[in-house]
Amino acid sequence: MNGVAVAADPFVVKDIRVEGLQRVEPGTVFSYLPVRVGETFTDDKGADAIRSLYNTGFFKDVKIQSEGAVLVVIVEERPAVSQIEFTGIKEFDKDALRKSLKAVGVAEARYYDKALIDKAEQELKRQYVSRGFYAAEVITTVTPIERNRVAIVFNVDEGQVSKIVQINIIGNKAFKESVLRDEMSLSTPNWLSWYTKNDLYSKQKLTADLESIRSFYLNRGYLEFLIESAQVSISPDKKGIYLNINIKEGEQYKLSSVKLTGELLGKEDELTKLVKLKNGDVFSSAQLTQSTKAIADKLGVYGYAFAAINPQPNLNKDKRTVDLVLNVDPGRRTYVRNINVSGNNKTRDEVIRREMRQLESAWFDSEKLKLSKDRINRLGFFTEVDVNTEDVPGTPDQVDVGIKVKEKPTGALSLGAGFSSTDKLILTAGITQDNAFGTGTSIGLNVNTGRINQVISLSNFDPYFTEDGISRFTEVYTRSSRPLFYTGDSE
Repeated sequence: MNGVAVAADPFVVKDIRVEGLQRVEPGTVFSYLPVRVGETFTDDKGADAIRSLYNTGFFKDVKIQSEGAVLVVIVEERPAVSQIEFTGIKEFDKDALRKSLKAVGVAEARYYDKALIDKAEQELKRQYVSRGFYAAEVITTVTPIERNRVAIVFNVDEGQVSKIVQINIIGNKAFKESVLRDEMSLSTPNWLSWYTKNDLYSKQKLTADLESIRSFYLNRGYLEFLIESAQVSISPDKKGIYLNINIKEGEQYKLSSVKLTGELLGKEDELTKLVKLKNGDVFSSAQLTQSTKAIADKLGVYGYAFAAINPQPNLNKDKRTVDLVLNVDPGRRTYVRNINVSGNNKTRDEVIRREMRQLESAWFDSEKLKLSKDRINRLGFFTEVDVNTEDVPGTPDQVDVGIKVKEKPTGALSLGAGFSSTDKLILTAGITQDNAFGTGTSIGLNVNTGRINQVISLSNFDPYFTEDGISRFTEVYTRSSRPLFYTGDSE
């Protein structure tokens, strides 16, 4: 930090003048000064002022002087970043990299700071390492341009992605290493690696693979399973990756009892039938998840939108058994206040709402909500249909249902040509619109023309001709035929 505060006897400030500003507003400088007009200036306040102004990151030099009773603040602004460019980037989207650099403080229109540029270089390298590019190099070029600005170019040499040379799983006793490696997406090179790319290291893939191994053991009763460490080492040439995964299996546990507790709403028998885990079975995390979901879904049918099922396994390490308690908390019974539809820029609300089997002002029903989503999907007008529920603030017994759709093109154009001995060349054309004017009705126009026969048809299909869902299909057509041996008009 470079800064100078001229030593002076304390004096009452009659005016404050700021010099050297280009982009920073004077008011910004005044807001960081610990002294105001009419107050007494001291050397300590001068040091505090310099420190505060430096901490803004706007300035690379600050001086404070006095001219009589006038306090003079002289600053030199840091250059502003005019543009950020990348060269050599193939693996990443440049806009995504700009967002990651912005998170560390480097972005266009911000002030240039060498320390932040160094941090940005490390961030870029970290991004590449996460995808296995351990040999990636980043060199930054900073070019001064007019009006105290700089252009920054990150020159990247991606190098080659590092390949996995060896995978070692240490500590496995119950299962062969080959069995555990089959649970992983990462692999050493094989004859399909050119297509699957599974021999290319990725931190995200390794994290997912470790979770897959963990799930494998938990689904087979190893409740105390632990991944003690996952070590990644790289060869000196940065082309080879060695993975060492250290695990602790623990003992396999079987179920000695399964019990439902909590507020069961008089439906204990019905809910118990949904539990897939039985006494004497090897404990399975997957079956536990399925069971808790099934119970929550069943309670959702009765209007309990936010039911929570809390499993509490109690281990008996001597007998290697587990007593499983499923504590049921149905929460409040809720009903649907509003159903909100969004994303339908073309399709009318009523087209979506008439497929809803969950109604407003009715008890929440998870099965009806699922059926509603399926029916909206079957319309064929949308690529995505998302259904979510939201609490209504201040009313714990109400929820709002949100239906968010993403529309897709619903029109089609077809052209064709054929040949026959009578008609000779036959041309066909058709155009259909399955969601005409956003009404959910289908309109089609087809033309078939040949030397002998010509057909033009206009069709319309309305799936909701009545409010009860009775459909109507209407077709209007014209057809003309010439005699089989027609040879044209005679002269």
